[in-house]
Amino acid sequence: MKIEIDNGSGFCFGVTTAIKKAEDELAQGHTLYCLGDIVHNGMECERLRQMGLVTIDYDEMTRLHDVKVLLRAHGEPPETYELARRNNIEIIDATCPVVLQLQKKIKKNYELRMTDDEESQTHHSEFVIRNSQIVIFGKKGHAEVLGLVGQTQGNAIVIEKFEEVEKLDFTRPVYLYSQTTKSLDEFHKIIDYISSHMSPGVDFRSFDTICRSVANRMPNISQFAARHDLILFVCGRKSSNGKVLFEECQRVNANAHLIEGPEEILPEWLSGIDTIGICGATSTPKWLMENCRDAIYSIMHNSQCTMHNS
Repeated sequence: MKIEIDNGSGFCFGVTTAIKKAEDELAQGHTLYCLGDIVHNGMECERLRQMGLVTIDYDEMTRLHDVKVLLRAHGEPPETYELARRNNIEIIDATCPVVLQLQKKIKKNYELRMTDDEESQTHHSEFVIRNSQIVIFGKKGHAEVLGLVGQTQGNAIVIEKFEEVEKLDFTRPVYLYSQTTKSLDEFHKIIDYISSHMSPGVDFRSFDTICRSVANRMPNISQFAARHDLILFVCGRKSSNGKVLFEECQRVNANAHLIEGPEEILPEWLSGIDTIGICGATSTPKWLMENCRDAIYSIMHNSQCTMHNS
């Protein structure tokens, strides 16, 4: 049996940076809190918890003073930074650079208010009128999306799936952004729909803010899934990009299973299989995929021993 671990899977740059910042602080013996799970992978969170990382929620943060709090790659709304300032909390900011740039774009888009016609023509690429709708294609309640909506004082409209695009007012300007880990194909589908429904003369602009480190994984993981008899997609079930990537695996290879760890591998999946592909999300550590590979070898070894003994 051949087992291949996808070289393109594993932590993205933003997650790698966040975890390194946490490890560096913990290595110095500092008490470090993290606002929310540092990554949507339970086993990696547990590894860091054993190193001393304390995961907290927003309510718990309001009661902390004079401590260090790490902000994960997903980013946070302005209120979090204001709370840290009030409570004398030192922020270890691990917001992904791609997310940070997106936050700045949306904030600038929201705050820019021009009324002088000549000036608006001069800065037409940045012009936003008071009546415009800032729309974010993203998962409602997702940490990154909360941070993005926070840049608009809660006024952005969140569209989670294509069907929700109908709720927009096509007589008012629309400025469309995307959560960094959403599907590029679905984003383009939404763009096409809005473009064809806008009232004549009303401004519509879309900003492709999908992270290419995720988007580029789609064709790669599609090819990877196609060349194996069985696909094990290792991923925390709360991972947004993991859901998108796993659905692509399933589309190409019906014999694909999403697992969070090696203990979920069922021996019957391996029967009659020649090649197995192990892959994962941007929140999946390489060591976890390697553990799954080792678990398969262990299952096969035990199976052969049982057959030999019988």
